[in-house]
Amino acid sequence: MAASTKSKMQPVCNTCRKYLFHFASEHFEFKLAELKAIASLTKSEFKINEEDYDEKNPFLVVELPSEDHVHKLLSRSVLLRSVYELWAEGKTTEELNNNIRQLPSQFISPYLQADQSFGIRVESFNKKIPQNIKTEKIKALPFDVLDFQGKVDLNNAMNTFHLFEYYGYECSKPPEYPFHLYFGRWIAGGQRDRIQDLHLQKRHFIGNTSMDAGLSLIMSNMAKVTNNSLVLDPFVGTGSLLVAAAHHGGYVMGTELDFLLLHGQGKPSRYKQTKRASDESIRRNLEQYGTGSRYIDAIVGDSSKHDMWRPETYFDAIITDPPYGIREPAKKIGAASEQYIISEEVKDIHIPQKVQYQLSDIFRDLLNFAAKYLRLGGRLVFWFPVIRSDYLESNIPIHPSFQLIANCQQPLNSKVARRLITMEKIHNFQESSRDASVDQDHYEDRSFRQRYFHQQKEFPKNETKP
Repeated sequence: MAASTKSKMQPVCNTCRKYLFHFASEHFEFKLAELKAIASLTKSEFKINEEDYDEKNPFLVVELPSEDHVHKLLSRSVLLRSVYELWAEGKTTEELNNNIRQLPSQFISPYLQADQSFGIRVESFNKKIPQNIKTEKIKALPFDVLDFQGKVDLNNAMNTFHLFEYYGYECSKPPEYPFHLYFGRWIAGGQRDRIQDLHLQKRHFIGNTSMDAGLSLIMSNMAKVTNNSLVLDPFVGTGSLLVAAAHHGGYVMGTELDFLLLHGQGKPSRYKQTKRASDESIRRNLEQYGTGSRYIDAIVGDSSKHDMWRPETYFDAIITDPPYGIREPAKKIGAASEQYIISEEVKDIHIPQKVQYQLSDIFRDLLNFAAKYLRLGGRLVFWFPVIRSDYLESNIPIHPSFQLIANCQQPLNSKVARRLITMEKIHNFQESSRDASVDQDHYEDRSFRQRYFHQQKEFPKNETKP
C-alpha cells in the first residue's frame, strides 16, 4: 500500500462509538483507500488505529460519530460486506466475556427488552467450525449480562448479534485457538450485490478488455463520482467504467479510436458468439441498467489530440484503463513519414493512419489532458501496468497540478500487476507550468508488451494473464 493511504488521522470526537467493519477477502490494498474516498465524498470522518492496521485481516475496528455515518459509508462501498456495532473484543473467550460484562447497562438494555426479538450467530474466518461447537460457543457467552427477554428468531430478528473468531490470513494454517474475537450487533450490509447486478456475464455489450464490475465500481468510488458529476473515459472501449459512474449518478462520456469496437462491429468476445448483435453499444449497456439518460455520447477520436477540446475545465472526474498493448494494441493517429500529405480530393473520406502509442507517452498525455480539463478538486483514476519485480514508486508519472491520493496494487500473477492510481487536482493549469514527467520510466528499455511476453515463458500454466 502506498504511503499516501497510511496517513495519521486525528480523533473524530470524544463520544464516537466503535464499529466492526467486515471486508470482502479480495483486493486487500484497495479497502482502506476506497473507504477514505467514500468518507471524503460523504463527509463521514472516521478514526482507526493505523499502526495496528493489517490489510489482509478482513476485520477492522473503526470509530465514527454515529450510525448515520456508517450507513453513508455502506451506501457506496463494494469492498465492505457488513458493519456491526462493536460491543466487545478480546484475544480469548475469557477476555471477550469480561469486556461484555463491563458494558454500561444503558448501552445494552434497549436490545434486551421483551419486545426485541434476537438471534446470535457464530462466524469463523479461516477455519471451519461444526455447528455443535458453534452452539457451545454461544452458550459460553455471559448471559448473566446479556439477559435477553425477547424471543429468539434466527431468520428475521429485530437484532442480530455476531460472534466472530479470527484464525489468521485466508488459506494460512489456522491455530487451535483464534487470534482475536469480536462480538457485535449487525447494522447493515454494503453494496456487494451491485457486483452481481452489473456483472459482465449479464451485460449486453462487452469486449476483450471490459473492466470487471467490482473494480469499475471501486474506481468510481475512488473518483468520488456522485449525482450530476461529469465523467470522461478517454479510452472508453465498451464503456464498463461509464456503467459504474452512471450507477453512482454521473453523466458520462468517452473517446475511443477503434471505430469498429465503439460501433459494435468488431469480432465478438463471448464464447461461441459468431456475430455481434445489431444493437450492441455503450448506450444499450446503460439503458440495460436504467441509466441511459446519463449517457452523453462517445466520440470516435484520439485521446492524445487535446486541441479538439475547448480550453475549459469540463470534467469532475476522469477514470480510465489505457491499453497496455497485450489484448488490444496501443495506437494513436499519426503518420510513419513526416512528408505525409492528404490531398484535397480525398480529405472527406480519408481514414487517418495509426502508429504505435508508447505507454509512457499515454500516461504523460493523460496527466497533461487532465491538468487542462479536470476541475479543481476533481480526480483522475487510472490503471498503471507493471512488472512487479522492477516496479518503483518513482515509475508513477507526476504533474505539478496533481497530488497522489492512493496507489493500490492488483496482482495479476507472480510477475505482473497493475496499480490503480488516484490523483486529485490541487492547482489550476498554467500554460507556463511544466508537463507531466516521470522520474524513472518503467517502460524505457522495452515496452510493457515486450517485457510481458519475455516474462511469459516463466509463468506457470495456472496463473492469470492480464
